[in-house]
Amino acid sequence: MNNRQLTDEELCAFADERLDEADAGRIRALLDSEPGLEARMADWQAQGRALHERFDPVLDEAIPERLLAAAEGERASARPRRGWPVLRHAAAVGWLAIGLVAGYAIRSADSPPPITVASQPSLPKQAAIAHAVYVPEVRHPVEVGAEQQAHLVGWLSKRLGTNVRAPELAADGFALMGGRLLPGDAGPVAQFMYQDGSGRRLTLYLTHDKSDRTDTAFRFAEENGLGVFYWVDGGTGYALSADMPRDDLLHIATLVYRELNP
Repeated sequence: MNNRQLTDEELCAFADERLDEADAGRIRALLDSEPGLEARMADWQAQGRALHERFDPVLDEAIPERLLAAAEGERASARPRRGWPVLRHAAAVGWLAIGLVAGYAIRSADSPPPITVASQPSLPKQAAIAHAVYVPEVRHPVEVGAEQQAHLVGWLSKRLGTNVRAPELAADGFALMGGRLLPGDAGPVAQFMYQDGSGRRLTLYLTHDKSDRTDTAFRFAEENGLGVFYWVDGGTGYALSADMPRDDLLHIATLVYRELNP
């Protein structure tokens, strides 16, 4: 079992402690070696704890008088008692709704600490738009080329108000082409572009908000066919976009995360 063979169902089963010790041990070993997976798991488990803390007390609440009265009225009229089935049905519907909400949070996140889809809701969308606009460019895909990397990084760091870095992705066959400064929802943003030997391109989109110190784990979004893995670390938002299989993109996002967090 390796991280490219794991399914969300297996990871959810691990988070819910539904796996036998052998399978759980294999996944636990992967979590120790893959910061992306470990961050996702921590996020899912935190969401599960939050849901239990919020809704488990409902199981101990008294049955509403109106429902007890309805059940008593049915018994009196000699109709089959349906009070408890109705309550069970209502409880099932309630937990199904909770599950859908939790499932949506997990699917849209595919990834770090709890809270965050709300913290930077436009990050994956804006990153995907910038990717779609500049990746097809032949003559001007970047504003400053990789041959001026030191100048590019210094300039973007100054404009964003925080130190930024262009991760080294040569291990996965991607070379830095360069980058550019772009307008964002709340100020300047940066984009680095990479290309491999076959011409495939990916972009790393960065934002910075000094007032928002929320950190999030990897989350996944699909924007018009483009995959985007994104996260927030110390107020800086990162979004890696590419037209490639999700697992391949997660692998590269993990490399980026490791290099930015040695």
